Amino acid sequence: MIGTGVCFDTRFANGSAEIAASITPRTIGTTEYEIVKHDDKPHFSHDDVDSLGVLVTNLGTPDSQAVRDVRRYLKEFLWDPRVVEVPRPLWWLVLNLVILNTRPRRSAAAYAKVWTAEGSPLLAISKRQVQALQSQLDEQLAAPVKVALAMRYGNPSITAGLEELRAAGARRILVLPLYPQYSASTTASTFDAVSAELRAWRWLPELRFVNHYHDEPAYIDSLAKSVEEFWSVNGQPDKLVMSFHGIPKAYFTAGDPYFCECHKTARLLAERLRLPEQRWQLTFQSRLGPKEWLQPYTDHTLQALAKDGVKNVQVICPGFSADCLETLEEIAMENREVFMEAGGENYAYIPCLNDQPAHIAMLSGLVARHARGWQPDLSSAEQETERVERKARALAAGAGS
Repeated sequence: MIGTGVCFDTRFANGSAEIAASITPRTIGTTEYEIVKHDDKPHFSHDDVDSLGVLVTNLGTPDSQAVRDVRRYLKEFLWDPRVVEVPRPLWWLVLNLVILNTRPRRSAAAYAKVWTAEGSPLLAISKRQVQALQSQLDEQLAAPVKVALAMRYGNPSITAGLEELRAAGARRILVLPLYPQYSASTTASTFDAVSAELRAWRWLPELRFVNHYHDEPAYIDSLAKSVEEFWSVNGQPDKLVMSFHGIPKAYFTAGDPYFCECHKTARLLAERLRLPEQRWQLTFQSRLGPKEWLQPYTDHTLQALAKDGVKNVQVICPGFSADCLETLEEIAMENREVFMEAGGENYAYIPCLNDQPAHIAMLSGLVARHARGWQPDLSSAEQETERVERKARALAAGAGS
């Protein structure tokens, strides 16, 4: 009996009616083959045109601001051993008996402050990013391309995103986590989830993975352009604070490059903006638990700046590709209160790159470069890739295309 996923050459057919009923004739060259449905692609045919799949990922969000949905999301997120590197039995007790009985209600209240008519800000913005990236790649690449969105935690899941690409005929998949700076707790965790899902696939796609883009010239230019546009309306601050998401210090001492990559991004952005050292500051936000995290802490720094007489501060979050709870509630609201209550006078948050054209152009250039050599239209298109990257830099610099 022929199993699914098998091509059967009729030259060796034994005339079984049972076999004949399960296959559909197809001629390839001068030899007639029988095509049986592949489990990995229900409508498989040998003459299908393979497409390039791009899986755009981010951290994730609860399905709603309700406490039950926030608890479900936090449980998935905080149980990831890449996120919390504590022995599982001990962490199970802490997570289930303490954290999940207290934190979901507080987090739900925070989500309620930023929830929109479209739902989660991160999800709504991510959908717009994917739509814009799809349009840009359709214009720039001759080969078929499909862009899908997936969240590491919550929905749409990594499984759903990969299934969407499989249904679109993607035999080559580029995974693009929207984390500019690499960390095991974010980028590597995404790789874990992708590889875990693919273990269940019989017919694996070719796979590539974007580890980071913290020092991409077009990325730095996009950040600088967003700051300069903000300054053109709101003026320049006494101090520009660049706040990155924190990780435990122990992760850095164990070899995680995140701390160094954040510093490089901040330095390159300051250089691009021609800011002297005394006018900018790198900080880390969003710590959890009693252990030491990367320092200096954002809230402590803002408090100290205000007490030292700095009256006008602006904050940007270069490690976030889209606005979310950590930027809209923690930075734009909570840390504003910290600064103002300590004696500050003017506080402003500079939004993330979100779906700004320069950001999308940078991402499309990143995809084009990482996809080189996969298909004739891509492998022979180095000049086109360079053109895309030049366009991204030009958009970021405000020079147009």
